Amino acid sequence: MTVRQGEWLENLLMLGSFSGLGLTIYFVDKIGRKKSLLLSSFVTVIIWIVTALAPSVEYIFVARFFAGAAGDMAFVAAPMYIAEIADQKIRGFLSSIVYLMMLIGILLIYSVAPYVPFYAHCILGGCLVLIELIVFPFMPESPYYLLYKNKPEEAKQSLQRLRPHQNIEKELEEIKAAVKRQVTERGKPQDLIMVPSNRKAFLIMAVLNAAQHLSSISVILMNLHVILEAAGSIYMDSSIAAIIFAAIMFVAATTASFSIDKYGRKTLLTVSSILTGLCLLVLAVYFTLKDLGYNVLGISWIPIVSVMLYACVFKLGLGMVPIVLTAELFPTKLKAIGMASADGMYVIFALVSLQIYQLLSHAYGIQYPFYIFSISCFITAFFTVFFIPETKGKTLEEIQFILKGKKYEHKPNVVA
Repeated sequence: MTVRQGEWLENLLMLGSFSGLGLTIYFVDKIGRKKSLLLSSFVTVIIWIVTALAPSVEYIFVARFFAGAAGDMAFVAAPMYIAEIADQKIRGFLSSIVYLMMLIGILLIYSVAPYVPFYAHCILGGCLVLIELIVFPFMPESPYYLLYKNKPEEAKQSLQRLRPHQNIEKELEEIKAAVKRQVTERGKPQDLIMVPSNRKAFLIMAVLNAAQHLSSISVILMNLHVILEAAGSIYMDSSIAAIIFAAIMFVAATTASFSIDKYGRKTLLTVSSILTGLCLLVLAVYFTLKDLGYNVLGISWIPIVSVMLYACVFKLGLGMVPIVLTAELFPTKLKAIGMASADGMYVIFALVSLQIYQLLSHAYGIQYPFYIFSISCFITAFFTVFFIPETKGKTLEEIQFILKGKKYEHKPNVVA
């Protein structure tokens, strides 16, 4: 495989994600959050099979494109489903599990793929998705979605299964009131911009989804071996470093999952953005010194330490909080459109970050994209402090009132 083909493998995943946005919006509202997740998993099984049996790289290109579309549906439907079934006290933790599972996947591939035949890791990935296809059909559909589709009895049964041994009547009435109020509001795509509260939610998610990639996460995940080899470090093999990198991300993300409902979204996001920016700045300075001809062999441990610290501090906030907020900020009527649109920004800026890295590193030097990514992190910290509301411990209905700038009263029949 040529370098250019490798770059296309990176870009096709994101192009597939962007192309699948329309189908994602349609399916999560038409067939529901649960069935959308199952559809995504079914497509993913086929993708693993095609990848394992591919006789040439062109087959992998096609599989990669559809993997992007299937992943897009999963990353919209899963946070939406979790936010709608979870108690607000643990909603942040449960929503962050989506990223924990993704990190387990990254860790498995980094640990297995370099050391086994090409088809072996495809079997591993396919088996994991098959487990979901076998187990997940037994889960109930979201009660929010069922009420949205005017199925009150099914919604009640769903909530009873989700809250066994609890009195669900009060929560059911609150959900009914929330859905009733939200569905009476306009739900057209342009309402993301025309309605002030929706516009604020979309702006927050657009910035955060852009910030995730402009903090270089896609670049580092897809080019970690190349970056460490370019650093010229003699202290660790790049394949081993990649495994440690993924393991650190997983541990940090797990820590963030348990902390996100304790310390709040804003605190974790602000601290994480600042520390991530510092790690990238150190990396950029190192490559600048190396490019200027300084002997950096004695300090070639710096890129490895910076990358490992990056893995830790990024996943403590910047890599976790946005996916939680995505599922919290949009009202029921616009949740599918809002989350898919935010995910569109995620995909667009993934492509932008990859192009920034590919073009600048080839033309001028590897340090320049990292200067840009570092500045982006500091801007994100500023935006978080002054523009993002704290949603910790708030119900989905309360969050809508915060975005509207109104005071919420805990009554089942609240009318906006």
